[in-house]
Amino acid sequence: MVERPDCTPATLIQMTITQLTRGLAFLAGLLAVTATLPAQDNSTLLNLLVRKGILSDQEADDLRADLAKENSAALVTTSKTNNLEKLSLTMRMQTQFVDLDTDAGGSVANPANIQHFFQRRIYFGVRAQFSANWSSYLNYDFAGSTFDQATITWKPSERFVLDLGLRKVPFGYDEWSISSGALKSIERSTVTRFFVESNNGRRLGAGSYHQGVFLGGTSDSGEWTYNVAVTNPERGEDAVAAVPGVGNATNNNFAYWANVGYTKKFGPTLLNSFKVGVSAGLLPDQGGPTNASLGRGYDLSVYSAYADLYAGPYSVVAEYYWANNERGASLTQDAKPTGFWIQPSYRIGAFEPVVRYSFADSDGRGIVPGDLVRSSPNPAALTFDHLAEWYAGVNWYLVGNDLKHEVKFQLGYIHAESTHRLTGAATVDHLTTDGVRSQMQVNF
Repeated sequence: MVERPDCTPATLIQMTITQLTRGLAFLAGLLAVTATLPAQDNSTLLNLLVRKGILSDQEADDLRADLAKENSAALVTTSKTNNLEKLSLTMRMQTQFVDLDTDAGGSVANPANIQHFFQRRIYFGVRAQFSANWSSYLNYDFAGSTFDQATITWKPSERFVLDLGLRKVPFGYDEWSISSGALKSIERSTVTRFFVESNNGRRLGAGSYHQGVFLGGTSDSGEWTYNVAVTNPERGEDAVAAVPGVGNATNNNFAYWANVGYTKKFGPTLLNSFKVGVSAGLLPDQGGPTNASLGRGYDLSVYSAYADLYAGPYSVVAEYYWANNERGASLTQDAKPTGFWIQPSYRIGAFEPVVRYSFADSDGRGIVPGDLVRSSPNPAALTFDHLAEWYAGVNWYLVGNDLKHEVKFQLGYIHAESTHRLTGAATVDHLTTDGVRSQMQVNF
């Protein structure tokens, strides 16, 4: 039998000091090692210290939190400033397939159908948040070879947010307020495209990307929003035109934009709410009968009113557009285009059936199917005054829901009719465009 030494008070004190010294040395050594190890190894070592009684559970949790902060801070470095608080990466990738046919009714030769896979969008963005309410955001579309946004932002409060640079102007709820990643019918409505997409001699080109100064904000209650902007009148069409490296005297007038909206929640989230609002734009020298008439003194003004209702699984959104285009139909005739779209949907678990009807009246300016139905084929030398489109489809939210669109698959059928012929063969009184469109999206 082994005899135990006498446990006098002095001996006990000496043993306690020795154990404490060894424990502290062991802890210091282990913590020094954790600084060079991955987070998973850090957690393993801290658990070991808890089992040996050197650390309490709370002390281990505090150390884990401190190490997590240090590791996350080391993920981003910059050689220019120590004031970078947060750097965020964003991405949206959309892969589409279309199979569309346009039928002239046998009076003229039908164009070849379009059956194709393609990358609709490949957005990659970087947002830098600095101290004192300053930030910047750069978003580039590798599929379209153009910028989606390039802004410097000052945000002293929610009531006052100032953007400088390139972004979408506050006109058209469908174009400006609804992200391309949140579109329930894959593409924006035909009337939205007529009003906001590039002026090709038929579409108006009154919206979307412009370079300028943007001011917006939200009331303290969160119910009222406003946005105003002063921009170059011309729309940015590609990376060079959207973000020019030099100024020019092509058009020395400004375009002016405004939007006001009201939102009311009748539940805890936006899944139980309604929104209403109006928007307008005044574009000097951006009117005229063709895109060659820009800068010749013909002005363009555009307007829209919208409503958006969510009631649990139900959703209905609608918008009405109208415009005044000086000499928009010909050098002797103004054009006052109008149109609307309405879109109900119903969410059933991860699935959401959706239907949309849209209608555009060019008031003598002219439309072809490919102007408004993306990727649609066009018969030669035919233009029409009206175009209506039905879309019926379903969205499958693989990750996320109808407010969060991280991973989703969309499939829909399109039927469009072009009527009231303006130019081309007199034997053609209308065209029909039919087919399917599908899209797979990843968004973060």
